[in-house]
Amino acid sequence: MHQILVYADSLSWGIIPDTRSRFRFDQRWPGIVEIELQKGGMSVRIIEDCLNGRRTVWNDPFKPGRNGLEGLEQRIESNAPLSLVVVFLGTNDFQSVHNFNSWQSSQGLAAIVASIRRAPIEPGMPVPPILLVSPPEIRKAKGKIAPKFQGAEMKAVGLSSAIEVVAHELGCHFFDAGSVTTTSGVDGVHLDEDQHMVLGKGMATKIAAILS
Repeated sequence: MHQILVYADSLSWGIIPDTRSRFRFDQRWPGIVEIELQKGGMSVRIIEDCLNGRRTVWNDPFKPGRNGLEGLEQRIESNAPLSLVVVFLGTNDFQSVHNFNSWQSSQGLAAIVASIRRAPIEPGMPVPPILLVSPPEIRKAKGKIAPKFQGAEMKAVGLSSAIEVVAHELGCHFFDAGSVTTTSGVDGVHLDEDQHMVLGKGMATKIAAILS
């Protein structure tokens, strides 16, 4: 059986835009990936490690534990052996409390990749390949999260290209979520149910190609 770890934030946790509720497993994209791959005859288990507000390498001044480097190596160790690690981060690097640009966020992902690869897995277990996923373009935030993401759409310009460069330089796989979907028209940051479905099917195709 292939075990795939999804290391991500609220876009993958499945928050329903402009609420604090969550889509069901079969409605959010990691669940759709598992369902689609199993339908195709692949034995696979998706392990979700998706935390609302998770950054790449920075702290949230209001909530502890949102630095993506914290505990990452232990997560890799505890879930080994893994056939693939999917890293889908970046959006929260552009919250209004930060003043980072797309290059800086991509370098945060480079640090995440390094952490995954130095995890103390048991002898004989594989160092898993990594798929870096760039988030769809952030729109002007609306609704309850508007203050939290004020100006994010301007700071995040060029993020997909910056992540693709890091993926190429570090020998990771790459997928641009924005190539198949946009962010929600409700809040401008997260994903609607139909967008989870489209992304899940696109990701299933990409992951199937990687694993085969």
